[in-house]
Amino acid sequence: MFHADASAAIIQDGRILFAIAEERLNRHKHFGGFPALAIQACLGAAGAKISDVDHVAVGQDSDANLTKKVQYALKNPAKILNFIKLRQRKQEMRDVRVLIGRALDVGASQLRFQEHHLEHHIAHIASAYYCSPWEKAAGFSYDGSGDFVSTMMARCEGNQIDVLDRVYLPHSLGSFYTMICEFIGYSKYGDEGKVMGLAPYGKPTYLEKIRPLVKERNSGFELDLKFFQPLGSNAGMQVLPDGTVRLARHFSDQMVKWFGAPRDPKAEIDQRDMDLAFAMQQRFEEVCFHLLNQLHKLVPCNELAMAGGCALNSVANGKSFDATPFQKTYIQPAAGDEGLAIGAALHTYHAVLGQNHRHELKNSYLGPEYSELQIESALQSVGLRYQRYEREPLVEAVAERIAVGDVVGWFQGRMEWGPRALGNRSIVAHPGLPNMKDVLNARIKHREWFRPFAPSILAEYQHEYFEHDHPSPFMLHVYKIRPEKRKELCAVNHVDDTGRLQTVARDENPLYYDLISAFHRRTGTPVILNTSFNENEPIVCKPEEAIDCFRRTKMDVLAIGPFVALKSENE
Repeated sequence: MFHADASAAIIQDGRILFAIAEERLNRHKHFGGFPALAIQACLGAAGAKISDVDHVAVGQDSDANLTKKVQYALKNPAKILNFIKLRQRKQEMRDVRVLIGRALDVGASQLRFQEHHLEHHIAHIASAYYCSPWEKAAGFSYDGSGDFVSTMMARCEGNQIDVLDRVYLPHSLGSFYTMICEFIGYSKYGDEGKVMGLAPYGKPTYLEKIRPLVKERNSGFELDLKFFQPLGSNAGMQVLPDGTVRLARHFSDQMVKWFGAPRDPKAEIDQRDMDLAFAMQQRFEEVCFHLLNQLHKLVPCNELAMAGGCALNSVANGKSFDATPFQKTYIQPAAGDEGLAIGAALHTYHAVLGQNHRHELKNSYLGPEYSELQIESALQSVGLRYQRYEREPLVEAVAERIAVGDVVGWFQGRMEWGPRALGNRSIVAHPGLPNMKDVLNARIKHREWFRPFAPSILAEYQHEYFEHDHPSPFMLHVYKIRPEKRKELCAVNHVDDTGRLQTVARDENPLYYDLISAFHRRTGTPVILNTSFNENEPIVCKPEEAIDCFRRTKMDVLAIGPFVALKSENE
């Protein structure tokens, strides 16, 4: 709460019943206020009242690492007033009872829960470890900042997470990445994922100049702070009163001296910008693998539970198996800060209350779903013509549309938890049509030309198409596509011959699996192109939002629940 990607989750006896980011409900991307609507949705989905809730946990503890904060402030006297102001603001926002009572319009007598505050990065690691299938693992979290820490290493065993090492601010691999992104014109919160897609277009021109900006140490790493603006009270990020997240400038004038003027966001991208993106991604990976190799020495096991915003760097994730001794990863599908809600709740359940009921999170479908009646009512309210299908004919009809080159909005079941659309709120298309990327960008997505689209592949065919076979059910690994398959997957094959794949197993999403299987029978390709169901907005949540997106874009088909609407019949 009061941090980018505000969210709420509800668990019962160790099982996650429901989880959602506030942005999906209020339609305000990366909303950073109080997750009032998400809390209401959690209670509604669980059929519970707030008086039924025993514990409320928040993945934020302003008392954590206080000594380090004070030490930093004393070394930087100009910042002391800033830190005092920030601490006062955080204290005001900590009164969870008042905030929940206000959001639900209930009196204090109904708020019988115990309240827990958990350090940011412990909550991140908890969100991955307690959702994993393992009783023992190495825990790793890294991002821009949280509770004055950017990186954490831990030993996870049984119910406990033991912190082994922390990297404190101002040293942050996330800040390094954000700083370069800002310098080349990508200055909005969340733009880092875009620049990851730009990096393969670059050359190693600046790699030797960029390397000294992040220095590896025996314990962690350090930034060369000459290249960064001094750390302010907001750790480089400000949440405005309306919940908008705004980044402060990260780069100093030293960057300008070394690399020239920063790119204006409206200007064309030139080779310098691509080369800086390349060097940034390369150096990020080197330091990441240095940290993971350090962690493996502390916790010598094969299993790695990982979260934090930097864990969304799917390129690094895909290379980690070759660059480190870890052989298995479990990465929280909501690896960014929305995942803190799950981590705080599960840590309270397992580590604080000592409960042992573990439930592996095998799929990310934790959001709302809508009845056939609700969907049909939404279709009728705008006068769309549609046809209703039984399950098998639906799958066959939609697969045929994809096979002939149509772009299909696919809205089914419960919404995904996390930033990726994984087959329930997806736009799907043919992965083997050379013009499909341009078609999607021109007609619906309006994204930057360099950003790739993702393949969803039947799990049993992964090894045949990709050069690595560790599963990626949450679309958090990038692997090389095998040379003989690149033409067949030309619409999802990135410039460096990679794909950020989603492996689809039948037990994780039977309907989506059957759709890909039906497409496979028609085309011989066990893969479909999958991108999020949205148009420069949060991913659609409700039927009305999906229908609106279908109507205002040049999508050919809308498959929503058992209903199919064709653009050709609704123009």
